[in-house]
Amino acid sequence: MTSALPQHPALAPAALAQRFAAETQRFSASHPRSMALAEQAAQHFLFGVPLHWMRDWPSPASLCVQQAQGAQLLCADGLAYSDFCLGDTGAMFGHSPAPVAQAIAQQASRGLTSMLPSTLTAEVGQLLAATFGLPQWQMALTASDANRFLLRWARAVTQRPQLLVFDGCYHGAVDDTLVDLVDGQTVARPSILGQVHNHAAFTRIVPFNDLAALEAALADRQVACLLAEPALTNCGLVLPDPGFWAAAQALCQRYGTLLALDETHTLSTGCGGYARVHGLAPDLLVIGKAVAGGLPCAVYGFSDALAQRMRDAKQAAPEGHSGIGTTLAGNALTLAALHAALTHLHTPATYAPMLALADALAHGLRERITAHGLDWSLTQLGARMELHCAAQPPRNADDVRRSSQPALEALLHLFMLNRGVLLTPFHSMLLVSPATTAANVQKLLDGLDAFLAV
Repeated sequence: MTSALPQHPALAPAALAQRFAAETQRFSASHPRSMALAEQAAQHFLFGVPLHWMRDWPSPASLCVQQAQGAQLLCADGLAYSDFCLGDTGAMFGHSPAPVAQAIAQQASRGLTSMLPSTLTAEVGQLLAATFGLPQWQMALTASDANRFLLRWARAVTQRPQLLVFDGCYHGAVDDTLVDLVDGQTVARPSILGQVHNHAAFTRIVPFNDLAALEAALADRQVACLLAEPALTNCGLVLPDPGFWAAAQALCQRYGTLLALDETHTLSTGCGGYARVHGLAPDLLVIGKAVAGGLPCAVYGFSDALAQRMRDAKQAAPEGHSGIGTTLAGNALTLAALHAALTHLHTPATYAPMLALADALAHGLRERITAHGLDWSLTQLGARMELHCAAQPPRNADDVRRSSQPALEALLHLFMLNRGVLLTPFHSMLLVSPATTAANVQKLLDGLDAFLAV
């Protein structure tokens, strides 16, 4: 796939820097309170924010949020935004959904954590099984932790050392997965700080959508687990080829490799996630961020057969810390939020209008791509979609890298932010929530029209 520099006059490369400078000035003038708060916060927070990712936006200072409700943010300067970032999926069901907020408030007066199971535990287990289709579950606070834990389980039960991932994958802050494919070799990502271990010794990496490379990596039967997103979502939204996952699942079964799907982002596909919608049967399933409505929570599920192998592995190990689990995982507050989310949010009735509105947004975006003669494309996975600066949708991470236009993407984000629309900062990804309205969608489309106006 070749990179496509836009020929549209409003997007000419020579104009991007000038337009970006103008939008930077506009943000500074309209956000004096956010600018001041960012300067004050820098006195005690590294980079001026609680987490350095919060500065991964092209605005001159962080947008400080006063309130988030439904699909709208209100910043410190009193400006309202239609939110299509939604906490990078954490708020996929909208900010502070009422059933979850009520459950948290009620549980807060009855205890937050005790390192003992809540009275809701059994019912939450039943709801997880019914919603996602796997019978056995464990909990963590983040998908990063859940992925770490399942990798330990996978290596323990298979007695195999190798992990396999796809180039461009994202599985949180899991060291084993922070690798890239360069000239056919597994290398540490250069952006990772403090890396000392050679993960190439135990992590294999292949291109997404490449069944031949996948089989070659599995053939020596040393791979404990293929850990994969059903669609790449962090390097850019890259969809699987038709039939890819059925074939990949069959290869894992042929070579005795466990298939673990990380559905933290692909939960947007439909009720139950990508695997449930498309009839896949992974050995393990991870869901984080949005699973409990935005409260820190992750879950990982697995089959009955694998559960027995996990019990056997635990029984065979000496007493002591297993390297799996953290004290706050499964705390009472999280269980209450998860119970409410599974009961009220993870339902076909919630997804139906969300998916319908996402289809309407995707249709509007494609209309504008055609009307303006742009050499762009759009990928969509349920309520999630992304604009690509290439005529053909990407099939792997290399395609995304070749078509990436960082200056254009930064300008688009800042331009839309200045017009009350929040996009995901890392690339041009959009997410629709149940709280998103037709007016929110029209505001975004109107903003894109203005962006493309000559």
